[in-house]
Amino acid sequence: MTVLSFDEQGVDVVYEGTEFRLEKALIEDATQKSYPDVTDHEVLQIVEPDPALSGEPRRIAEIVK
Repeated sequence: MTVLSFDEQGVDVVYEGTEFRLEKALIEDATQKSYPDVTDHEVLQIVEPDPALSGEPRRIAEIVK
């Protein structure tokens, strides 16, 4: 299971027991979108090769209100 913790500067990730940080600029470069407009599903797709996506995607702007 992958755990994503969002804040205004990036995302803390726990993937397969490894903890790391994805900075805002890296996420913007990977998605070609402004950080607040990126969804949690898009971030999960950066981290996992074939994620099991469920539920509606949520924009980072909605998550870090």
